[in-house]
Amino acid sequence: MSIKVEVPASMRSITMGKAEIQACGTTISELITDINRQYPGFQSRICDETGRIQKFIAIFVDGHDIRTLQKDQTPLHGNEKVLVIAAIAGG
Repeated sequence: MSIKVEVPASMRSITMGKAEIQACGTTISELITDINRQYPGFQSRICDETGRIQKFIAIFVDGHDIRTLQKDQTPLHGNEKVLVIAAIAGG
């Protein structure tokens, strides 16, 4: 199953400038692994050294924050749209 993933501008250098990519997985964790297989370095921008999604990264599945669902084990069925948002610091 192929899932549409919207990539934030700050990570598009990893996805060869693509704003939207396709990846496979039955959970967010599997999806991140597949994206990293296609675009090496993606996972290290999303996850910490233990493999957990970093606090400044928000991931939404069909508009729902995965932190309010099952986090990286949130199930995917193939027709969802996933949005990755990276916080930007500024002042």
